[in-house]
Amino acid sequence: MELRYLTAFVAVAEELHFGRAAKRLQMAQPPLSQQIRQLERELGVQLFERNTRSVRLTSAGESFLEPARAVLDDVDTAVRAAKAAGRGEYGRVTVGFAGASSHESLPLLTRAVRAAHPGLDLVMRGQTYANVALAKVADGSLDLGFVRLPVNQPGVRTRVIEVEELICALPTDHPLAQQERIPIEQLAEEPFVSFPANAGSTLRDALVKACVSGGFNPRVVQEAPDSYTILALVAAGVGITLTLTSCQHIQQTGLVYRPLAGEPTRMHAALAWRTDNTSAALRTVLEIAEEALPTPAEL
Repeated sequence: MELRYLTAFVAVAEELHFGRAAKRLQMAQPPLSQQIRQLERELGVQLFERNTRSVRLTSAGESFLEPARAVLDDVDTAVRAAKAAGRGEYGRVTVGFAGASSHESLPLLTRAVRAAHPGLDLVMRGQTYANVALAKVADGSLDLGFVRLPVNQPGVRTRVIEVEELICALPTDHPLAQQERIPIEQLAEEPFVSFPANAGSTLRDALVKACVSGGFNPRVVQEAPDSYTILALVAAGVGITLTLTSCQHIQQTGLVYRPLAGEPTRMHAALAWRTDNTSAALRTVLEIAEEALPTPAEL
């Protein structure tokens, strides 16, 4: 059964006049009459009683009218939903992030998306370290990832959203806590708390690189899966760590942050996505992110 037959039927049923129904549908009357006759043949019932002076619904026509309207309404809803999805107003976007360093940027993005397009569903994948997020974006299992530069993954595009600095976190009663800035060389004998070595954490990589540049390999005595736990262990006196300025919102009794001496080590937080991802929902999220998480002016 063709939808145009239902459209024709509803128009005639509401107008109870073939001429007015044809005008409403912007078509000639003979083709309209043919469509109604074809519909009646398909159904095997007469829908209208008609003579030269009037048109009225039969009992079968009256029974058929509301379901026919419902079908046309459902089709219209489906068409509008498809078009809205094509414009990126509906759909789902999977986002990978790692907790503490996304403390400020992630809520800014999610609130902006929710306010602009409530029909967009952001599926959040937490504890996804930057290198893991990048790999998952590259293989298509994530639409969008919070990563850190450099990114040398073919087919993946990035945009910087924040510039962070590497700093030292240590117990308040540590002798080095009395210094305004801490030379990296002075940490050579210290026990470190850090992310697991093979978890895909760019912060762990940066910690090791900074220590090696200071002439030593860090002695990691405790590993933990997230910055909240790492910094809690530092506050408890288990060791020290190198963390990022974006984690300074974590304030615990017994914990202090100090900048490192010398030229600051900067890390660039970025959004990453596949260049060949055709999702309209992703395009919409990226457009919203341009305003919610703008690229820092200093870049």
